[in-house]
Amino acid sequence: MISRRTFLPLATCAAALPILPRPVLAQAYPSRPVRIVVGFAAGGAFDIAARLMGQWLSDRLGRPFVIENRPGGSTNIATEAVVRAPPDGHTLLLGGGTNAINATLYENLKFDFIRDTAPVAGMIRFPNVVAVAPSFPAKTIAELIGHARVNPGKINYASAGIGTTQHLSGELFNMRAGVNLIHVPYRGAAPALTDLLGGNVEVTFAPLPALIDLIRAGTVRALAVTSAARSESLPQTPTVAEFIPGYEASAWNGLVAPRKTPIDLIDKLNREVNAGLGDPKLKAQFERLGGTVLPGSPVEFGRLIADETEKWGKVVKFAGIKPA
Repeated sequence: MISRRTFLPLATCAAALPILPRPVLAQAYPSRPVRIVVGFAAGGAFDIAARLMGQWLSDRLGRPFVIENRPGGSTNIATEAVVRAPPDGHTLLLGGGTNAINATLYENLKFDFIRDTAPVAGMIRFPNVVAVAPSFPAKTIAELIGHARVNPGKINYASAGIGTTQHLSGELFNMRAGVNLIHVPYRGAAPALTDLLGGNVEVTFAPLPALIDLIRAGTVRALAVTSAARSESLPQTPTVAEFIPGYEASAWNGLVAPRKTPIDLIDKLNREVNAGLGDPKLKAQFERLGGTVLPGSPVEFGRLIADETEKWGKVVKFAGIKPA
């Protein structure tokens, strides 16, 4: 069932159509370049995914879809800029799991992500990987849990920072496995991996794209992926859920628009994004980033956002996490 918080923005969009006849409105869109605002610095997996989709949409719709990187504030700066933009389909946000976490993590946001945005289309999902240095004694998730129970509070795990999906993946692991791995935040995945390799931390929950080459080279050992299904990039690596039923903690993203964006424009964008996700060449490019495509309707994407917001809200409260 679609939650009320998810349904209301969609219903509002449908009620806010301009005076133009609906077919004319959709046919005329876009009438100028479209901005896709990304709350991360250029060069990361999410940024690359946005650029791949932006190029696809530019080619399909005949207007430039320009990526605008606005990092800072754990994506809140980028999100606030988009929710305050005109709801005409010409400003979009690469929204994702960070927004779902921030809804509970930050108490004084100037916007409500679910209320103030309209889901357009999911794009890509990335698993995190539970990884250790080769010298670490645990070779499976079961062994990690056993080792952590024998050594409570003595095993550290690294993440890319407080409130990231990597951090929350670890706290969900603590909650579901009944252990107490100690979180050590870093300013990004790269320094976290440097300290893992240097023996300063024992475990990391890190994005698959950041780890894939190290895993294949044997520099780090992958114990499991955090997604519900095994990754096609690491088919021999089990999921955490194979040891802790129901565990799932992937990073994901997709496009959202300001609230009251006409539903005809949202539907048009959704069709084009899904066409891209079904295109063999573009799909392969997404998969080379270490992710899997996330097709579906705006309502389905809205349901994912609502479910993830609820899930991560429970973890934030359980762990007593506060923003840095």
